[in-house]
Amino acid sequence: MDPVETREFAYFVAVAEELNFTRAAERLGIAQPPLSRAIRQLERRLGVTLVERTSRRVALTPAGEVLLREAGKVLEAVSAATARTRRAGGPGRRLVLAMKPGGDGGLLPAILKAYETDPDALPAEIVSGVGERAALLRDGRADVAFLHTVHDLSGFDTEELLVEDQVAVLPADHPLARRGSLRTADLAGETLPRWPGKVGDDATGPEVRDVAELMQLIVLGRVVAVVPESARRLMRRDLVCVPVADAAPATLVLAWPERSTSRALAAFVRAATDVAARVRDDRAAAGSGANAGVHAGQGREAARQGADLSVRMGAERPAGVRSRSARP
Repeated sequence: MDPVETREFAYFVAVAEELNFTRAAERLGIAQPPLSRAIRQLERRLGVTLVERTSRRVALTPAGEVLLREAGKVLEAVSAATARTRRAGGPGRRLVLAMKPGGDGGLLPAILKAYETDPDALPAEIVSGVGERAALLRDGRADVAFLHTVHDLSGFDTEELLVEDQVAVLPADHPLARRGSLRTADLAGETLPRWPGKVGDDATGPEVRDVAELMQLIVLGRVVAVVPESARRLMRRDLVCVPVADAAPATLVLAWPERSTSRALAAFVRAATDVAARVRDDRAAAGSGANAGVHAGQGREAARQGADLSVRMGAERPAGVRSRSARP
């Protein structure tokens, strides 16, 4: 069988998403007849029917459903590879970090300070966004990101940094704002915001992409939010944070593309792992881990051992980054 070209995948994805050859051709900027021929040729190459065509509708076959999913991954990978290659070979090389405001658990200043002392460090550029972090990482616009485990982490290697308790963020005049703590049942009936990229999110409120937007919606009484404890430091004075005793802890991870071999990335992961371990140790030693909402980890030495396993500068893979691969 002749190898399938990425152009053919792009044609098929357009048809599969539009379920209309005319609209797909317009989207691709080509005429409809060549597009129809290309899809038939792809079906012959693969030996399966991908699209059921009638005079009234276009529908995907089971094989077409599979190819839509898999071809999308291929096109994303090609786009990401192109972006990373251009960035790696272009002038002014940088390590691009994606995060949402306050989404570093308070660790970033110390991480950057440690990272910048490493001889392999590149200048760090920070791009912010609430729901775009994983997408920035997948499409090659970012090298590393602070994420939480509620995101789809497939295709990434990760290093766990902190595990935090969660708090409910409420308007100061909310009936629950004076409570010392809450349970999730207390929030029944409240409108929760939807977070872009969050897996299994059944919230029905507005989609929030900006922290300032979130705080404004809370002040106006449109939503309440449950967020990691470290977000307290970002809140406006007219908002109140109340611990949610039975909320699942929020796990902050550092994520990067699988099989990365960037020396600068390896340096950043080492710095982040070491700083997070020191923070956990310091809070555990002070006996404040629970009060701070950050659970003590296994200790600095264990974290350093994990970093040695996940980030190696060995000869077999120079600057290779190795860690737990997060898969569905």
